[in-house]
Amino acid sequence: MPTYDYVCDACGHQFEAFQTITEAAMQKCPECGKLKLRRLFGPGAAIVFKGSGFYQTDYRSESYRKGAEAERKNGSDSKPKSTEKKTAKSES
Repeated sequence: MPTYDYVCDACGHQFEAFQTITEAAMQKCPECGKLKLRRLFGPGAAIVFKGSGFYQTDYRSESYRKGAEAERKNGSDSKPKSTEKKTAKSES
């Protein structure tokens, strides 16, 4: 739900209210009770990128992608060290 900022022109009370988009703007001040409340223009919502890899995967150069692909191919041929240790322990 969006957050709206309000200010009362009568008493100067400022507050934020969570309201649905379809809900009408508030008119009565909760502090003084007068009908002098007005909705302020807020900064709006910000774009939030969650997770890792947005920059790394979407905007890398072609030479970086080729190098990463070559590194990935070379690394997949050898066994991971963690499995080598487990097999050595189980044999002894």
